Amino acid sequence: MTTAASARFEFRLRPEAKSRIEQAAGLVHESTSDFARTAAEERANRVLQEHLVATVVPAEFFEELLQALDAPAQANSALQRAAERAGSVVERR
Repeated sequence: MTTAASARFEFRLRPEAKSRIEQAAGLVHESTSDFARTAAEERANRVLQEHLVATVVPAEFFEELLQALDAPAQANSALQRAAERAGSVVERR
């Protein structure tokens, strides 16, 4: 169920920006209000999504993670067994 827009939002802008918005709205056959509202809503959604997607971790954890990623790889026994098994299954040319 869609509700009708009832909240108002007013702002001032430079005359050249207003002209560009009017021109762009005309190109897509929208009113300037619809064009500006849609643009503002889309930008707000992008900004919110970028900030909500970010995961905040303690600095100590992040530093340990970076150190682990920078450390040389070390094969454990399971990885070595898998490599040996793959050597007998995969045909080398």
